[in-house]
Amino acid sequence: MARNTRRQRPGGTPATSALTAAGVAYTLHAYDHDPAGASYGEEAAEALGVPAERVFKTLVADIDGTLTVAVVPVAGKLDLKALASAVGGKRAAMADPVLAERTTGYVRGGISPLGQRRRLRTVLDDSAPAHPTICVSAGRRGLEVELAPADLATLTGAVLAPIGRS
Repeated sequence: MARNTRRQRPGGTPATSALTAAGVAYTLHAYDHDPAGASYGEEAAEALGVPAERVFKTLVADIDGTLTVAVVPVAGKLDLKALASAVGGKRAAMADPVLAERTTGYVRGGISPLGQRRRLRTVLDDSAPAHPTICVSAGRRGLEVELAPADLATLTGAVLAPIGRS
């Protein structure tokens, strides 16, 4: 676990660079990623000993032809209809994984809502502010960043909406 608010540490990612550049306080958590794991988010929660309600996964969806990032707790699922509604859209489907990787600059299981190659509109589940801090991918499998939900929303320009379901 490393605390970093000023300088980029070796092995940084575009996500940690964005946080550092913005002067946002965060804690970096590294763990040994198991390539055979079934769920990246649940693996992170277990490895870090953090409740799954505080670990959020980053998903990329296609809303009426526009890629949109959804950030939801790993303890639940993304409600695609609610996501479409949150951005004024009608049709929603999960984005093609190759397109999501190419657009964000991250690999699946390591897509971060921060520091994306092309900034996408973002919706953060409205459960996030209930926690003082949440964890999201730091841009690499086996690397999570813990930060205040308000900081994540500000840096990504996220809309808060009830997009997660149990």
